[in-house]
Amino acid sequence: MPRTRGYFHPKTATGLASLIPPPPWHYSGDLLTVEYRTDPARVRELLPEPLAPAAEDPGAVAVIWADWQSCSASRDELLDPVRSQYKETLVVVRCSYRGRTYSRCVYIWVDTDFALARGLHQGYPKKLGSIHLTRPHPYGPAPRIEAGARLGATLAAADRRLAQTVVTLREPSPHHGFVNAHPMAHHRWLPAIEKGRGLALDELVETGAARVEGGPSWRGDAELELFEAPTEELARLEVREPLGAYHRQVGVVWDGGRVLERGTSGAE
Repeated sequence: MPRTRGYFHPKTATGLASLIPPPPWHYSGDLLTVEYRTDPARVRELLPEPLAPAAEDPGAVAVIWADWQSCSASRDELLDPVRSQYKETLVVVRCSYRGRTYSRCVYIWVDTDFALARGLHQGYPKKLGSIHLTRPHPYGPAPRIEAGARLGATLAAADRRLAQTVVTLREPSPHHGFVNAHPMAHHRWLPAIEKGRGLALDELVETGAARVEGGPSWRGDAELELFEAPTEELARLEVREPLGAYHRQVGVVWDGGRVLERGTSGAE
């Protein structure tokens, strides 16, 4: 019998056309993070069972813009940049599961198909969007990473702008924020093909970086605006109290996760 190969669709005779390769996946990128507090009830409505609000600061939110290069273990993608470069904006809150605090991505937009597929495998609720952020550079008019540097970022989807920020860096920081500082608690969901049969895949999973390295972290102030859109709900997480902003360059390796529970989310 002929065999088809590939880690993800499409599966073919050779597997070469598969949208994403098997892990480990390696990432290098610039992160621009803006943290603030919103109404904790708006965070709570995004947490399906068995997750609960975080015990401390349940209304904390992080909006993170990232400019990535990524690759598989072979690193071949780095020499074919269209297969490695992408940008994303993710919105992260914190939650609690069995007394432990987790981070959870509740919204995320990316600008390539391979990043979309990779994220859905990991439990990220990825959608396509248009993401742009200032690229620091040590020469010319681009801002350096130093006190007073100003960095901008925007997010749009379906022809509507959803968010924009301007960050002014002030000083080095010993950390890169606290909202996205925990393992991720995500759901992997897939509806059954037969009507009325619920979910064919229903897993609460824990994922996180297998390895992280990073450069100096800088903190500063941010002006963050969120906008209404017909098919998006990001603006419900309205900014009530700015907390701060951060910039850091990082390298990350992702190599799988573990299942916390199966079949208990009650998702519709």
